[in-house]
Amino acid sequence: MERSIGRVSAELVAPGDPATPRTVLLAAPRAFCAGVERAIKIVERALEQIDGPVYVRKEIVHNKHVVADLQRRGAVFVDELDSVPDGATVVFSAHGVSPEVRTEARRRHLAVMDGTCPLVSKVHAQARRHAARGDAIVLIGHDGHEEIEGVIGEARDAIVLIDSVEEAADLELAPGAQVSYLTQTTLAVDETADVVAALRTRFPDLIEPESEDICYATTNRQHAVRVVAERAGVVLVVGSVNSSNSIRLVELAERCGARAYLVDDTSDIRPEWLAGVDVVGLTAGASAPPALVDEVIAALAGLGPVEVEICATTVETIEFGLPATVRTTAPGRSSQ
Repeated sequence: MERSIGRVSAELVAPGDPATPRTVLLAAPRAFCAGVERAIKIVERALEQIDGPVYVRKEIVHNKHVVADLQRRGAVFVDELDSVPDGATVVFSAHGVSPEVRTEARRRHLAVMDGTCPLVSKVHAQARRHAARGDAIVLIGHDGHEEIEGVIGEARDAIVLIDSVEEAADLELAPGAQVSYLTQTTLAVDETADVVAALRTRFPDLIEPESEDICYATTNRQHAVRVVAERAGVVLVVGSVNSSNSIRLVELAERCGARAYLVDDTSDIRPEWLAGVDVVGLTAGASAPPALVDEVIAALAGLGPVEVEICATTVETIEFGLPATVRTTAPGRSSQ
């Protein structure tokens, strides 16, 4: 059986030797962003207000602890709307949905509470505008990600998906087409810049988004982890394996020269990762609960004295309001 520091932290301290002191470089910002907090709050409010089951299409955010907690409180997670009874209440995840999904919800008379992050909705709106003026739209993102599936649904005939410099360099579009690009909100900032540069080489008149598509939270967490990774021997990123923004933090830390690991919680942390390491970087993806970070610090403290140094690169003050269906529905009544 593999060991984790949650079970065997004392094993890293040799009998009779003083415990190894460590510095934990705590990245800031980290953990929940405004869009994630809004989406979770929508489900929580729905559970309080709706008299009957509350269904959630897909994971509300990509974190297994968040999903498990909401399941315990009564939320029913489904892959598609065909698992939701006609007329029931359904919450759309923070990643957004395609127009086809919204049409199906109306046809089935579902009471929709929309958890789509406003910054994802902005990308949807741009896709519609660019398609309406006849652009060939290059969408930079990861095939199969729920956010990408939703955006492509806005303009299937106009959008081409790519995710690498190589694909950008080889892209063939209709001669004379006006070309614009959009991006997934959770991409690596530096790698995306390289893809855009390759696109611009291929299409010199490339039209940029009206505003940056990679969201503020993704950008801020990447800036913070870069500062941490330049000093740490090991970087721990709290987040689930299907969290795009969390995976990008691991990859960025590795590009900065640190060993980096994605962990859902303390049970994933292997003692051998920390042997001989006196500076540990710690952050969390935008969908990871802050309490999980506190648990990691407590587990590290079980190995010996820990000094926590906060590495803050910016302070986030953004908040997103709730949709009217959540704010105005009376307790115990359906919003249908």
